[in-house]
Amino acid sequence: MAKDHKRVWLTFGSRNLVEKPILWQMARHYPDVSFDIRQASVTAEIGIMAVLFEGEAEDVAAALNFLKSHGLTVEPIEKNMIES
Repeated sequence: MAKDHKRVWLTFGSRNLVEKPILWQMARHYPDVSFDIRQASVTAEIGIMAVLFEGEAEDVAAALNFLKSHGLTVEPIEKNMIES
């Protein structure tokens, strides 16, 4: 398998999603995927995070699909946005 990294925006679009430990649940299901929160803005009603995920390509894809299946919006970040 090949190593991969993905930079994504995670949007927690409701109070219900903000209050759930979804990243923790993802980490428990996919322990070989590391994540680094690069930027975050979280209120009681909405959360937006810039996160870097790293691991085997198949595992990273599965972890991101796990987050999507739990209601998060997952959108890619253009490389120059995170590096600038």
